[in-house]
Order: sequence, then C-alpha cells, then structure tokens
Amino acid sequence: MAFGVSDLATWSPRYNIAPTQAVPALRQQGSSLEAVHLHWGLVPSWAKDRKIGSRLINARAETIAEKPSFRTAFRKRRCLILADGYYEWVKHGSAKQPYHIYQKSHHPFAFAGLWETWSTDDGSPYASCSIITCAANTELSNLHHRMPVVLETPDYPKWLAEQSDPGSLIELLKPAADGTFSAIPVSTFVNSPAHEGPDCVTQHDP
Repeated sequence: MAFGVSDLATWSPRYNIAPTQAVPALRQQGSSLEAVHLHWGLVPSWAKDRKIGSRLINARAETIAEKPSFRTAFRKRRCLILADGYYEWVKHGSAKQPYHIYQKSHHPFAFAGLWETWSTDDGSPYASCSIITCAANTELSNLHHRMPVVLETPDYPKWLAEQSDPGSLIELLKPAADGTFSAIPVSTFVNSPAHEGPDCVTQHDP
C-alpha cells in the first residue's frame, strides 16, 4: 500500500501532467486518509471563473499565509500531492531544454499542497489544488531558482491534521536536502501535454 492507502494501487501511472489536469493526492477525512484526484491549479471558492486556476498552479511558501487565494486553504485544507518526479525547463540559446527531476532513491514522494472546492454553474463540485514552492536547494538551483516543497514522511500527519498550528507548518516549507534529487535531460517530446508514456522520462542529451 503506497502511502498507507490501498486505493492508490488502482491508479494508472502518468508521465506528463499539465496544469488543469488531474493529479493524485491524499487529504485527511476524519481519522483516515482519502485518495482523490484534484485539478492542478487552485480555484478559490469565491472565484467567478475556474480559469483562474491556470494562474494558481503554485503557491509561494513565503506568502502562503497572507495571500487571499491561498490563506484559507493553508489554514484548513492541506493535502499531499503525489509524484515520483517533475520537470523543469532551462533555456539554452533560443531553445528550452526539459529536465526530469526525481529522487535518487527512485521512491515516490509527496509535494506539500493545498486544495479547494469550487461550485460550477450547475452546482457540481470542482476540486482543485496548488503545489507549494520554496527557494531551490543548491543542487537544483542551476535548473530553476525555485522548487516544489517535498515533505519528509514523518511530517505527513502534521501537515494534514486540521488542528496543526499554521506557524509550525511554515517551518516544514523548506528545500529538500542536497543529495536527495537527480536531474537528467529528456526529449522535448514532453513539451506537448498530449504526449504520454516512458519516452517522457527517457534521458536524451541535448
């Protein structure tokens, strides 16, 4: 059971998830964890249009407690967004080279996330999320100046618990330790959201 949740075993692997598409996540429901799919790009409950989600795919750790789009979710609706890698693009001349970033252990991990539910015109719920980011660690700063917050496994319960003090949660929003991740160049095949499969993460030197 990955992350202690049996439902995850039925989910199909994805290699190329784009903003607004569904991502696998865990959130606390009473005394148990609930496995859900959330649309990547948070839509606050007060939003007039869900298109705002495409601009809220990430939440900066430094302002998360004050920014109107995120502050309520930070206090009440935190989640784990599950992954075994992510991508960054580095500009080389006029082109951008994609890199696949993954844990050296090749184990899956969890981004610190926030979730919200927004009501569509017909009253249907639209569940969405944002990934929290922080300054990049030394090893990954040559690819991008920021990185997603990857939570340590012992911190999962604290992050998910409704009663956790927001001030103590801020302390968890830090870069992963150097030596945790590796990065390899991959093909621009991954640049299209329509492309899926192992070719997205196969090393392809520029």
